[in-house]
Order: sequence, then C-alpha cells, then structure tokens
Amino acid sequence: MATIKHLSSKNSNYAAAESYLTFQHNEYTGLPILDEKGRPKLRDSYLLDTLECGESSFAMACLIANRKYGKNGGREDVKTHHYIVSFDPKDAVENGLTMEKAQALGLQFCKDNFPGHPAIVCTHPDGHNSAGNIHVHIVIGSLRVRTVERQPFMDKPCDWEAGKKHRCTSAMLRHLRVAVMEMCEQADLNQINLLEAQGDHVSEREYWAQRRGQRRLDHANAKLAAEGQQPTQTVYQTELDKLRKQIYAVLNKTTTFEEFSALLMQEHGIAVKESRGRLSYCPPGRTKFITAKKLSKKLEKEQVLTALSQNIQLAAIIQPSSEKKPDKIRKLVDIQANVAAGKGIGYERWAKKFNLKRWSQTLCLLQEKKLLSEDALHQRIAELQTQHDDALAVVKDLDARMVSLKELRGHLVVYRQYKPLAQKLQTVRNSAKFKEQHRAELAVYEAACAYFKANGLRTLPDLKKLDAEYQTLSSEKNGFYTRYKKAQIELRELRTAQQNVEAFFRKEERSHAVPQQEVK
Repeated sequence: MATIKHLSSKNSNYAAAESYLTFQHNEYTGLPILDEKGRPKLRDSYLLDTLECGESSFAMACLIANRKYGKNGGREDVKTHHYIVSFDPKDAVENGLTMEKAQALGLQFCKDNFPGHPAIVCTHPDGHNSAGNIHVHIVIGSLRVRTVERQPFMDKPCDWEAGKKHRCTSAMLRHLRVAVMEMCEQADLNQINLLEAQGDHVSEREYWAQRRGQRRLDHANAKLAAEGQQPTQTVYQTELDKLRKQIYAVLNKTTTFEEFSALLMQEHGIAVKESRGRLSYCPPGRTKFITAKKLSKKLEKEQVLTALSQNIQLAAIIQPSSEKKPDKIRKLVDIQANVAAGKGIGYERWAKKFNLKRWSQTLCLLQEKKLLSEDALHQRIAELQTQHDDALAVVKDLDARMVSLKELRGHLVVYRQYKPLAQKLQTVRNSAKFKEQHRAELAVYEAACAYFKANGLRTLPDLKKLDAEYQTLSSEKNGFYTRYKKAQIELRELRTAQQNVEAFFRKEERSHAVPQQEVK
C-alpha cells in the first residue's frame, strides 16, 4: 500500500533539504552523522533529480524566485513543502518495484501535481523502521516560478499563476491521495483506499514518541541484562496505544453500548461520550476527551456498534456459562527445587497443600475420562491434537473465504453505487470538470472494475446470494470454532495431567532412592 505524507518547513536554508536527502542523519535528533574526520557521511544508496531549476541548484533556484517576486522574506513564511510517497514493502518482491522505477514514478507525480515549482525528487531504499519500504521524497519550493496550464484540480488563479505560493489545503491533500491510488493502479502496485482511515491512527508525534520510548527502554534493558537481571517490559507503549488496547479489551467482551461504557469506566476509569454521532474517550488524569478519529477507525460509533452486534451472535462462545465450572488443573510445584533456591518453611507448607489438591484433581480427571493407563493417556492426547489441528485448519480456511467474500461484496457495492456516475460521465458536456469533481468516486469505481477483471468475473453475483453464503460460512466457522476450543481446552487439561503424573513419579523415585553415602 502506498501512502503520502506532507510536511512544511520555514527554514530559509534551502540547501538543508538536499543535505538531509543525500547525507546520513540521526533519525531522533535530526543532526548529521559524521565520519572519523568530522565530515558528513553520504547515504549508502539514493537517487536524486531536480525539476524546474534550470542550470542552478535547488537552493539557488528558490532564492532567485524569492528575490524576483519579493516573497518568503519573513520568519513565519513557509519556504518549502515536503511530500513523502512510501510504497508497500511487498511491492519490491511481488511486483518488481525498484528504486529506478520508484524514482520515475516520483518524477512524473511531481510534474503532474506540482508544475512550475523548483523541486527535488529523491528515492531512498528503506524507511526509519527498516521495513524495506522504498519511498520517494518530493521537496518543492513554495513559490511557483512560471505560469502553468490550469489543471482540473486547480480552483483559484493562485494555483497556476507565476509568483504565487503553493497551498496545501484539505482539497489538495485529497487530490494527492487519489493521485497516489491511480499511480499505483496503473503501475500494478499494492494499494488501499487512502480516502478512508485504516485501523489505528498513529500521528507523526505519537510515532516518534514510541520510537524514542523504545530506544530508552532498550538501553535500560541492556543495562539490566548486563547486571544479570530479567527485564519486565520489552515493548514500549505510548499512552494512546495503552488507551486503544484497554478499549479493545473491553469491546471484545461486551454486547451492548451501555455495558461497554460502564465496563470501561469500572475497569480502566475511561469515560465515553457521544456528540453529533461521534464517540470520544477520556482516560483518567485528563479533562479533555480524545476523539475516536484520533485513536482508531475501529473505535468510531458505527464500528463499535457492529462489533457489539457480532459479540451478541457469538455470545454462546465468548460469554462464560452460568454453571459453576470446576477449578482449572494446574501443574504441580517442584518443592525441593524451590526450597533449595531459598524459599522458606511457610512456602513449603503451602506448596504441599497445593500439590495435594492438584494431584487429587488430576486423579479425578483421569478417572472420569477412564485414562488410568499411560498408553491410553498418550493415545487420547494424540487424538485430541489431530481434532484440534483439523478444526483449526478448517476455521482458517473458512475465515479466508469469508474475507474474500467480504472484499468482493465491498467492490460490488461500490460498483453499483457509482456506476450511474460513470455512465453520466459519458454524457456531460464538460467531462474534465465533472471527472475532477467526482474523481475520488470514479477512482474507487475503476478499482472495483479492475478487481472484477483480475478475478475473471464477467457476470457479477447477486448481493443477497453473497450475504447468504457469508452467513452459511459464518455458521460453519462458529461450529468448527466450538470444536476447536473444546479440543484445545481438553488437550490443555490432559497435557497438564500428563506432566503432573510424570512429576509425581519422578518425586516418588527420588524419595525411594538411597543415597550412596548413607549405605553402611
């Protein structure tokens, strides 16, 4: 999936932009990394081109434009705009994306969307998190150096006249997201719908807070490891990430919105409120609510209500039974090892009672299931393992088919929704203006058509039949999931019982063994 990000800079040192793209910089401080002689170190690999700069460098072209039009002289003036187009890491393996191809795509993207601006286009082979995602940096001077032909996405004269500054409005960002989607579709690269939020929303500020926190935690854990101590935490979580996980944990075990909001307050002290059809959350220690949009797409009102309704359908599986369940069988404690490690007499007394109770439960379980011989126990564990693996394989297969049906249904709904719009495009007088007004909708419609073509669907299925098939698969999945959970629980119990039996007889052997030094 390709994404696009925008940054603006008020730095009057235009050469700093090119320096950042060509030399290595500390990703936390932004300072250049120096070699043993105190000189900046070049990046290991990059491709760089300039546009609209003539014979001058990017910095000189921007300074000449500023002097010619008398702009960008103030400290608060935006001097450059920085756009980053990051491609899916899988594109390099699955779709043959190379740095050269990415650079060519970036150059064309810059020519199409930022004409008339001095620009640097630079491609790097990897991102901050070493995920292998090829990405393209496009840095443009904020001032346009020549008048360009008006494009459909330009709505004011300042968008095409020379001497005017680039405007990064919400409409412009929307246009650029659509342009990225179209670019990836034409280049046969992986892509998602950038017009809709996908999963958790991690802002630039939160991303870097997590990276810095993880770095500090890694240093602290390294010191603990050097001292022979075991770290208690290995993954750093931001406050927003903790909040998301707390809300998800409650959302997965509730069935009504009232229960959801009450349990959030009871377990984590998180308040929920609805305003104008939107949810927002306030964790303890804060007075200002955080909107669901800033946390995750999954925590908005529509998605929360959908998840709660799904929990109602699976209530028999995920909710505990009203009947009293027997105590869970647990492993026997190795008393001798723990006493040798320094545990006191009080611990030894508690452990003996604990082991007696667990051994009694183990015997009751084996008698109830008529598994009093070692061979019978091994055979039953093997049978349960087979049932567990078979049921899990079927659940995964059904789940994959359900995901495929859901994707097909989504494209089918989009296709039927925007097909009249695509037909109207053929009849309107000003097709270019109409296409620009409905560019996002037409892009999604064309993506649906491409999906049907790629999957060989000449005749589109009926929505009702798709829904019926989805419900059938869901019922099958629930049935096999119940078998899987039942086999998993019994398998876990019998394995624990098997370990308890082996531990008990090892203890008996040790107690009956006569030490050599006591033989007279």
